[in-house]
Amino acid sequence: MNIVSRSTAPPQPPPAAVPGARSPEAPLEGPARRWVMPSAVGVATALVGLRAAALGQWIVDDAAVTYAYVRSIGEGHGPVQLPGDAPVEGYSNPAWLVLLLIGRVLGLFDHGGWFGVSDLALFPKLLALACVAGTLACVGALARVALPKAAPAVVLLTGALLAANYSYVVWSFSGLENPLYGLLAAALALLLVRAPGGPRLACAAGLLALAAALTRPDGAVLAAAYPLVVLLRWRRDAVARALLSCGVFAAGYGLFLLWRRAVFGLWVPNTAVAKAQEPPELGELGKVGELLGYAGWALVLVCAGCAGLVLAGRGPVRHVIAVLCVPLVLTLAAYGALAPDWMPLYRFATPVWVLGAALAALCVAAAWDGARARARMVLGVALAGALTLSLTSQDLRNAGFRHEPTLSMCWVADRYGRTFNAYADRLALPPGSTAALPDLGGMLLTTRLQVVDIAGLTDRRIADAYAAKDKDALRRYVLDEVRPALLHVHAAWPGKSGLTRDRIAAAGYVPLYREDNGGDFVRASAVPGGHARIDAVQQWAKPRLDRMLHQKHHRGGRLGGCGDRLEPGQSAVSGLALAGLHSGPAEGAAV
Repeated sequence: MNIVSRSTAPPQPPPAAVPGARSPEAPLEGPARRWVMPSAVGVATALVGLRAAALGQWIVDDAAVTYAYVRSIGEGHGPVQLPGDAPVEGYSNPAWLVLLLIGRVLGLFDHGGWFGVSDLALFPKLLALACVAGTLACVGALARVALPKAAPAVVLLTGALLAANYSYVVWSFSGLENPLYGLLAAALALLLVRAPGGPRLACAAGLLALAAALTRPDGAVLAAAYPLVVLLRWRRDAVARALLSCGVFAAGYGLFLLWRRAVFGLWVPNTAVAKAQEPPELGELGKVGELLGYAGWALVLVCAGCAGLVLAGRGPVRHVIAVLCVPLVLTLAAYGALAPDWMPLYRFATPVWVLGAALAALCVAAAWDGARARARMVLGVALAGALTLSLTSQDLRNAGFRHEPTLSMCWVADRYGRTFNAYADRLALPPGSTAALPDLGGMLLTTRLQVVDIAGLTDRRIADAYAAKDKDALRRYVLDEVRPALLHVHAAWPGKSGLTRDRIAAAGYVPLYREDNGGDFVRASAVPGGHARIDAVQQWAKPRLDRMLHQKHHRGGRLGGCGDRLEPGQSAVSGLALAGLHSGPAEGAAV
């Protein structure tokens, strides 16, 4: 397969020009040419958007924690989970938070519903779609440098690969910061193609890396991309340009760290403390191989073969592909270094998917462009077979998520936020009562209670206990110091936190509703009227929560909505998937 030249025959003179005719080899001109690339970006974005539409109104509950901070800041309470709480950095995506806050200021976010759909779901998804379009526009600009005539085809192929990748689609439209991270990775890759450039380019590279680091902590690894590219291309001013880019990044990130230390008292987000991120062991780097396995080894090998053919030749496409490998390797290394994530479908891999899809599309397009007819046929068959194997393998891994999507904002709002408000009403708990539980986002958006996060993301003391692996300290803090009126644990949390049923019962709590390895508990001494009132709430809770859990586990999880607006004091379950669980007008009223 020859990607350099197809013929050694001497060039022939061009045919005489015919008025109004255009050579088949000539690019489109005039208005038609101007619309080709935007049309390709639009179609490719639509492919991703159509795949994402199947997720409905699903927003992962972790995203709703950021939403709660956006609400608190927007209402003038500062970076706190709820008004009156101490500042704790319970989020790790300040750049994404700022975008959502701008949306709130403009009246587009956290103000109600659009056509019956909560803007807490719709606005982040529209913002994600805009980030996808920006990502594909960056890929198009890269392709114009490498393969001007085939650039629209590269964009369409990249969009098709991203739309086919369920991991990319799910986490880009989860309400989290993933689409912004993917856009910044693509924008930096585009800038690297022009490196080293002048001082402005070096500063721009530092600023893009800074934005990535403020989008996700592991985005800081992209600060090394520009210095590596300019040093590998070595020119007289390479060191100066690399130092300038690093300096811009370090100055901006240093100021942010000083602000974080002044406001929160930590150099890292509290979420990192709670997760107890440690230096990776050599065996953990095998996660990178698992990631490539999800993409499909056959597809990876076909694309690697195309890349080898292109890199063996010459021309701008060779340079672009070589440059793209730098941020791709950096993001793969960052993914391998992160602590294992309990959520499925590779939540932290979004920049890898963006850069990998762009690289694959460029390599395949370049190999196709430089091949003869027979070689193109072989490449087409190999690519079709690899894609079939990849999609089949991915479909098997995606089945679990499709059956029960990862913990959703609406599920937590209904199961904990609104249900615990109803508990507080029926138990006549005094104002300012506290609830402690590990699932937080939807709870923060709907509760009228004070909240303690057993997962530690928004609680400094609990995060420190997890970091020290001190279950006794965590248990003493929750049961002896905080003494919440309401408490919930389930699944692995009793073992992780030390808040087992026996310990909870010994601290004076009685169950309101039992689940496997946990359930809902109330501190008996906090309830006026004692056990008679508790018994009545137990009888009220069991049929409702039994049905709610049945709906969740046996009817495909939660993709529906939970009302136009999530606000403090709501106590009536309003999700479409749980129709009929409303408890009556009195419980639906805000308290």
